[in-house]
Amino acid sequence: MGLSKTEEFRQSDINVARYAKALAHPARIAILRILVDRSSCICGDIVEELPLSQSTVSQHLKELKEAGLIKGEIEGKKVCYCIDDQAWKQAQQLIEDLFARYKPCCTSCC
Repeated sequence: MGLSKTEEFRQSDINVARYAKALAHPARIAILRILVDRSSCICGDIVEELPLSQSTVSQHLKELKEAGLIKGEIEGKKVCYCIDDQAWKQAQQLIEDLFARYKPCCTSCC
């Protein structure tokens, strides 16, 4: 889908898609679990816990940060990452709202 078509969708749908894309890799889920468990983390610590190279972890962190789910602060030569509370709550609410909309209509569907 072209970028010009994105504007034709509801902002909430665009946000759900952005969060879903960020969550669509098991390495990113593992990174989020680490950050949730620790409340904050330095990139080097994340690399030590995953079977991935520093550059691969950095790419996944970049994706999560671009989606807004995490934030990072530079501390000397390292970047400290943590969950972005506001975006995390928004993602949770939007995804819950999407799943809550489903109401089974019949017993023999597809």
